Amino acid sequence: MPENTNAIELTILMPCLNEAETLETCIRKAFHFLEEYQVQGEVLIADNGSTDGSQDIARRCGARVVDVPVKGYGAALMGGCDAALGTYVIMGDADDSYDFLHLMPFLEKLREGYDLVMGNRFKGGIAPGAMPPLHRYIGNPVLSFIGRLFYPSAIGDFHCGLRGYNREAIKGLDLQTTGMEYASEMVVKATLMHLRMTEVPTTLSPDGRSRAPHLRSFRDGWRHLKFLLMHSPRWLFLYPGAVLFVLGLILIAALLPGPLRIGSVTFDIHTMLAGSGCMILGAQMILFSLYTNAYAKVSRFIPVTEKTESFLEKATTEKGALLGFLLVLAGIVIAVLSVLLWRDTSFGDLNPQQVMRYTIPAMTCIVIGAQIIFGSFFLGILQIRRK
Repeated sequence: MPENTNAIELTILMPCLNEAETLETCIRKAFHFLEEYQVQGEVLIADNGSTDGSQDIARRCGARVVDVPVKGYGAALMGGCDAALGTYVIMGDADDSYDFLHLMPFLEKLREGYDLVMGNRFKGGIAPGAMPPLHRYIGNPVLSFIGRLFYPSAIGDFHCGLRGYNREAIKGLDLQTTGMEYASEMVVKATLMHLRMTEVPTTLSPDGRSRAPHLRSFRDGWRHLKFLLMHSPRWLFLYPGAVLFVLGLILIAALLPGPLRIGSVTFDIHTMLAGSGCMILGAQMILFSLYTNAYAKVSRFIPVTEKTESFLEKATTEKGALLGFLLVLAGIVIAVLSVLLWRDTSFGDLNPQQVMRYTIPAMTCIVIGAQIIFGSFFLGILQIRRK
């Protein structure tokens, strides 16, 4: 490491948890890269509680070691980022699966002004046996596709462990997750905050360890997917809710005049009841989307668009309560019509197909109206300004 820490341009950061088998190889490759390209840099090992002597190996090889007591892949990398002295950081696993000899494409992009430079293993090449088929053909492509769909970007490999970043820019994202979903959080928040991002091809080799990797396919895959969903209220709540609401509305409107026959199939009040359920659930999901955005507006856990912020400003408790009241009133009026229909039969037996065409829309209006009334108050509570 250079004596003048102010001259350090690059920190090569490796998270470590019992990597004694491969750590020395990775560190020597990293130092060889720094020497070959005459980059002023350091090799930093963020140790997460190794018990196999990894810390001594790292120090013997000339690397700096920072102990990170909080467990988890993300925790180790956040601790390493905080301790890094370089203007730029290139992070990579210490299992010898990533090539620390060829980091120049990452550094060149960082020098050009990019804030986050992702490796793309699918473009650079995946050696036989380096990635399980489940991850290569399903897990990574599906999660990366969902990531690009929810958070539009040109990143093709959301979960590549070899990536470089401008240290100050990434620290400004205030990353929080301590587990494997840290990889997704970095890309998601960098996209939401409009950081400059790009990717470069990189290779993936089979890791050199004799033990099983720390990664757990289904557990960590679910954690990545959950993170992507929780940070996108549009895709988690708004879009599915809007589809359900419109579908339910179409079903009820189509069946109000009477049964609908398509070929040999007849749709009647049972389908209308299903449409009512769709509308009620859809309305609730749309409200959840507003709740999430209102919370985000106050807590800033995700950025809120100008359109959403403007809508939240206009969607006052009073307006929402009025809209809900009008829906409840409409439902009551329709319910009264069904009672009058009952009166015409001297309060005797009713034809279910006839009376349910009044009752189902009535109850749908009343329930959705009540949801909006109470939801408007909850939305107002979420937006209360506090110190």
